[in-house]
Amino acid sequence: MGGDISLAALIGLLVVLLILSAFFSGSETALMSLNRYKLRHKARSGHRGAKLAEELLQKPERLIGLILLGNNAVNIFASSLVGVYAFERGGELGLAIGTAVLTLIVLIFAETAPKTAAALNPERIAFPAAFVYYPLLKVAYPFVWLTNLMANGVLFLLGLRRTGADGYALSREELRTVVYEAGARISGKYRQMLLSILDLEKVSVDDVMVPHNEIIGIDLDDSIEEISELIRSSQHTMLPVYQDAIDNVQGILHLRRLANIFAQKEFTKEDLVKLLEEPYFVPEGTPLSTQLVQFQKGRKRFALVVDEYGDIQGIVTLEDILEEIVGEFTTDPSDDDEEIVKETDSTWLVNGAINVRELNKLMHWDLPTEGPKTLNGLIVEYLETIPASGTSLEISGHSIEIMETNENRVQFARVHAAVAANNTESE
Repeated sequence: MGGDISLAALIGLLVVLLILSAFFSGSETALMSLNRYKLRHKARSGHRGAKLAEELLQKPERLIGLILLGNNAVNIFASSLVGVYAFERGGELGLAIGTAVLTLIVLIFAETAPKTAAALNPERIAFPAAFVYYPLLKVAYPFVWLTNLMANGVLFLLGLRRTGADGYALSREELRTVVYEAGARISGKYRQMLLSILDLEKVSVDDVMVPHNEIIGIDLDDSIEEISELIRSSQHTMLPVYQDAIDNVQGILHLRRLANIFAQKEFTKEDLVKLLEEPYFVPEGTPLSTQLVQFQKGRKRFALVVDEYGDIQGIVTLEDILEEIVGEFTTDPSDDDEEIVKETDSTWLVNGAINVRELNKLMHWDLPTEGPKTLNGLIVEYLETIPASGTSLEISGHSIEIMETNENRVQFARVHAAVAANNTESE
């Protein structure tokens, strides 16, 4: 064979074979490195190369079989060609030198370089390669089918089976990572909204509701003058109406329905009762994602949260859930300024009634949120008693000093900036 081919022809043929080997190696890496979600988006947008690549990747075993068939055929032919030529020219020593040189050339120019380039720019290589592989797969399908049949037989003997599961489906935590790593492609505001949506199942109505002792409503036992004044000064559009105690709720009053009566005459309690809507109750512990769907299905926006005994624990509204996603809609002057007062650069005077999750969000702290919902509840749980003024403890690295208590709860506590979290406590 060596006398039938010149050195120039051999080098030319080897260059062609190396180019083919580089194409097979690089395109394999490029196609397998494609971001499946970006690929799907481009395919839906009408990109021809992306459509062909997506179709090829729907059955990756066929594509890999085709690429390996071509790549191995090219490499084996090249090594056989060099081996015969080198043996005829230099015997066993020539064969050894030729094999070593060819191995080095293939490793650099047909494997490492094209695969690295493909990993860095997968779309630039994968989309043009798809135009080649798509018709080539149809032509070489019998050989690819036979190769895959034997390969699958080996895998079957080894106990490996195809599950049919979508290997590219993302879990919630993986999706959170994708959002985090989106960087400048998504603004900080929108990134936080997406993360909040993903967290809705982790947050329950108990975490965002107005607690029982803070519910503002209309007591039918009050005088009509007191009721009128409460309605005029109310910052809410919907109020629960009850008899004697909030647990004896009679219905929900939408203040807009009362506007016409206000304008026409002095209203009575009977007029007010006629306008009441049926109260809507939800069990405590309901995830916000579930409650949002229930609000939508029932065309509701106001619900009373009840425990297992039917006692009212608080109020949750559609606005409360939406604020978990987009942040506060309005600024209530009675909120942050009264609940958190900065004393020094490292200490704050905090109202014991504040919600722990809200406190963490406002101050970027990491107090436990799994148990009690308020700072008072958190302190009482840690101490297992109602503390006296002057009591000190440490929770999650925050030194907390009780400043004021009444008979059954902590009114105010001084909270220090976090230090090493030892979760110890002392009195």
